[in-house]
Amino acid sequence: MVVVSNRGPLSFREDADGTLVARRGAGGLVSGLGPLLAGTDGLWVAAAMSDADRKAAAAGVVDAEDFHVRLLAVDPEAYRLAYDVVSNQTLWFVHHGLYDLPRTPAFGLELREAWHAYRQVNEAFADAVAEVAPAGAAVLVQDYHLGLLGVSLAERRPDLAAVHFSHTPFATPTWLRVLPEHIAGEVLSGLAAHRACGFHTRGWADDFLACAREVLALAPTTFVSPLPTDADDVLRAAASPACDAALAEIEADVGDRRVIARVDRIELSKNLLRGFLSFDDLLDRRPEWRERVVFVASVYPSRTGVAAYLDYQDEVEQLVARVNERWATPGWTPIVYDTRDDYPRSVAVLRRADVLLVNPIRDGLNLVAKEGGIVNQRDAVLCLSREAGVWDEVGEAAVQVPPFDVAGTADALDLALRMAPEERRARAELLRTLAMARKPADWLADQLAAAG
Repeated sequence: MVVVSNRGPLSFREDADGTLVARRGAGGLVSGLGPLLAGTDGLWVAAAMSDADRKAAAAGVVDAEDFHVRLLAVDPEAYRLAYDVVSNQTLWFVHHGLYDLPRTPAFGLELREAWHAYRQVNEAFADAVAEVAPAGAAVLVQDYHLGLLGVSLAERRPDLAAVHFSHTPFATPTWLRVLPEHIAGEVLSGLAAHRACGFHTRGWADDFLACAREVLALAPTTFVSPLPTDADDVLRAAASPACDAALAEIEADVGDRRVIARVDRIELSKNLLRGFLSFDDLLDRRPEWRERVVFVASVYPSRTGVAAYLDYQDEVEQLVARVNERWATPGWTPIVYDTRDDYPRSVAVLRRADVLLVNPIRDGLNLVAKEGGIVNQRDAVLCLSREAGVWDEVGEAAVQVPPFDVAGTADALDLALRMAPEERRARAELLRTLAMARKPADWLADQLAAAG
């Protein structure tokens, strides 16, 4: 088995004497697949992200932290264009429906140059996998960064059984038409060249099939397998001294007040602005909640190399300041806003929540909704957008929030805050059961089954 992804399970740093030191990586993919590959013969191929990673790449396959990893050092400028311009500024926006179409995009020569770099990076990955993969191996390709890998790999190594898994939504045919025709065609052809394409929900798979039928007149094989949370891992984090210390800090901030919580990246698709606007509306129309509720937001910056993300973070922080200025009283700060990338603190926020708001515009899955259900200690009510892929798994335990309707989201928050203890308890128990119904091994087994 070979796993292929942009970000791998290890990153490297140099000690003072120049020795390379490996450390375990982060993220949902690593936390889900990492424990299953660690200590096995499975190989993980990923991009070298730093100078130290590039030095490790020169050594070929690296064995560290119970992993066999082949880091791929591509030209830094080609990687920047492929990652920032194509993956983050173009494909991510199309799949999540984030463009402001009267104004953006306005594709020019930069995208042509960046698309050439994206092809180069995918070709380099295909070369690396073709070189190191054992005969007849299952190759599990992860996410939109490597959308073209299938064609090149099939040409080089037809003996390999490659599947592709998308961790994002997939664009509808209408949104895919935003892309230049040749790019849309190459993306779909690249995915269709795999033995099968996997998605977190049937809806995203259906969108992909609709695009493939319209552009390629094909119906590639698909499968649906939502990524589970590693319950043991998140429960260990919840029981850690660092999490307990963070929880004590939060308790000092909020006292005995009710807590509406969110844990997110500061990312356009996560819909932070409308979440805070909804809290402002709640305080305006339901004055009885003033001084009785605190919105605790553990959110951290994302993709700071993309101007739109920096602008969005500024807009979010300005809105938080306005809401606090409007409603704060001595001893009560309505929004406690923390941008530290601190996993134990994020888990502490989930433990302390009375209401957990997950209201994305569009989200491939969203593990936070499951993690909150597993570690929460207060029968928190999950307020969840149907546009999160995780809705299909846990929606029956949640209160639905309409992601574009600020007043409707405020009403959902009010409903959750007023919910009777018996109903809260029943929903929380159901959410925990649903969140723990599958294990990461099930997700891996589904991919291997799709590879045949």
